[in-house]
Amino acid sequence: MTTNYMSNYSYGPDCFKEIPEVLDKYKVHKVVFIGGEKALKSSQEDVKNVLESNGFYVTGSFVYGKNATQSNIDKLVEKSEVQDADIIFGFGGGRALDTVKMVAKALDKTIFTFPTICSNCSAGTAIAVLYKDDGSFDKYGYPDVPAHVFINTSVIAKAPKEYFWAGVGDGISKAPEVEHAVAAAVERGVELPHTAVLGAAIAASSKDAFYKYGEQGIKDVENGTVSKAIEEVALDIVVSTGYASNLVNQDDFYYNSCHAHAFYNATTAIKKEKEPLHGQVVSFGVMVLHAYFNELEELKKVAAFNKKLGLPVTLEEIGLKVSDAEKITELAMQTNEYKQTPFDKEKYIEAIKLADKMGSENA
Repeated sequence: MTTNYMSNYSYGPDCFKEIPEVLDKYKVHKVVFIGGEKALKSSQEDVKNVLESNGFYVTGSFVYGKNATQSNIDKLVEKSEVQDADIIFGFGGGRALDTVKMVAKALDKTIFTFPTICSNCSAGTAIAVLYKDDGSFDKYGYPDVPAHVFINTSVIAKAPKEYFWAGVGDGISKAPEVEHAVAAAVERGVELPHTAVLGAAIAASSKDAFYKYGEQGIKDVENGTVSKAIEEVALDIVVSTGYASNLVNQDDFYYNSCHAHAFYNATTAIKKEKEPLHGQVVSFGVMVLHAYFNELEELKKVAAFNKKLGLPVTLEEIGLKVSDAEKITELAMQTNEYKQTPFDKEKYIEAIKLADKMGSENA
């Protein structure tokens, strides 16, 4: 592939006003809404009013389901209102937007995304995490990148804080995972192409904002106050880590994630009393990553940051036990992350235990 597509984006509390101008470039008339139930309630009326007052027609509005599954994608693809629309507007967080991106791909339609929470970078990426109907990880899907993202910081500020909180937990994984995936490729003798080098640079640039603005951003979301901290974290999650993902995830290489997301994907197959949020688990996975590479200062930094924000620092906090370490590792060795960036089984088991031990000692 020699063409890379990246999402354009608008942001701020008034960014919905820019929809007609952006849409004009695509020469479309009919729009369909798909998203999470709460996400649609938070934004669709404002967006619909802007559209209808500017001559656009909304064919329908649909809740995507409860998870990003092939069965939910298939149901939406069959709806006549979705088929008849010129363009799809997707509302919500990661699972909703991953579903909508795959619907758009199946119907060869352009998609605009409206992240109503900032739990991950799905709003701007050309990758979708798909699950089986039982909730366990299934596979990655590869939709087209959304053409435009509308990051309304007023909507995000009013959303439940746990999603923003989990977004920070997921966001801190991007820089170290890309760094280690790239380093492993170089060690294998790979000469990195420009696309990968650029993606790695953007991933590295995303790191500091989470540690600088994360805590304040969470407090501001809790208070429903639009702020610089919310804006910086939202842009870091949706744009910076999203752009990085698109650049380091190509047909001929994958440096988008490694040890931390291998941990997360593995844990989805282990039944828990309550299923934690994606970023919640990934934040502990970042501790596992640093423990695996014996980066003890970074491990301490992440553990202290997680503890400060109330993110997990022990297995128990995500519904797991130390005795699960071997099973988690076996499952992690079946993931795409392991296939692209392999790791030593025993060393990974010990890394899980070390991360938990350090977290327990400082809990």
